[in-house]
Amino acid sequence: MNNYQLGLIMNSCISVIGVVGVFIITSLAGMFSLGQAAFMTISAYFTFILAKTLGLPILLTAVMGIAASALCAYIIAVPTLKLRKDYFALITMGFGEMMSSIVIMLEKYTNGSIGYSRIPKVKPVFWIIIGLTAFVIFFAWSLKRSRFGRMCIALKTDETAAKSFGVDVYRLKIRIFVIGSCISALAGILYGLKNRVITPDGFSWNLSAEMQIFLFFGGTNSLTGAAIAGFMLKLIPETLRTVKLFGVSLQEFRTVIYCILILLVINFRPNGMLGEKEFSIRTLAGLFRRKEARNGK
Repeated sequence: MNNYQLGLIMNSCISVIGVVGVFIITSLAGMFSLGQAAFMTISAYFTFILAKTLGLPILLTAVMGIAASALCAYIIAVPTLKLRKDYFALITMGFGEMMSSIVIMLEKYTNGSIGYSRIPKVKPVFWIIIGLTAFVIFFAWSLKRSRFGRMCIALKTDETAAKSFGVDVYRLKIRIFVIGSCISALAGILYGLKNRVITPDGFSWNLSAEMQIFLFFGGTNSLTGAAIAGFMLKLIPETLRTVKLFGVSLQEFRTVIYCILILLVINFRPNGMLGEKEFSIRTLAGLFRRKEARNGK
């Protein structure tokens, strides 16, 4: 594969990591966040500015960047998770817009709207992104099947019933929001490593909305569906870059295309393409056996 194709795969894998972070918050706990791109902003700028100014290893500053995002998520969660879900969504959206403004205000350190480009080159970045994508998917799969994950699903299904069974709903919401935000923070760092430049526009509200669209398209309760949608829907607009409509590349219409897809899904598949179904080795083996049985007949 050439560098362009490798770049497309890396972009799609980073998208998958971001969508998995949203999946943990929305699909497991039922919270709707429109500000996950803000945590990508915090971790990316924190990681690369510290690495450049202090001369620290990227691995160390990446941990510090994720920790900074986790702290900000905790500070946001403590007061806002006591509010209704719609207010929580609005506050997270406002936080995302605020972070873009802060980056521009701190132009002395962040280079403002021009973008921060003093990012060191990491040679095995392709395999780092592939490996971390697999790890994040496995982590989310394990979390969903764990006792903690079942508590989150109970919270999403019926908050009052979860409370009656002794679940500390408020603390659980804070924990799951921090965990999902840390995964989003990881996606921000990988985005910077891959592109070697980060800008406030790259982490705008559109990115947060895009991740929610991918999640609802793939399946609101399906990790497999979310991962597949995050990969494919990020890849499709790039493949349409050379296709033009009214003299404009279809890649420019990606938001319109996403919205049309969501409208179709809401009308014909309200739970997303996969709904609550999950692909597994057992499922694939079953499909293969049924195909062999049909061929045998």
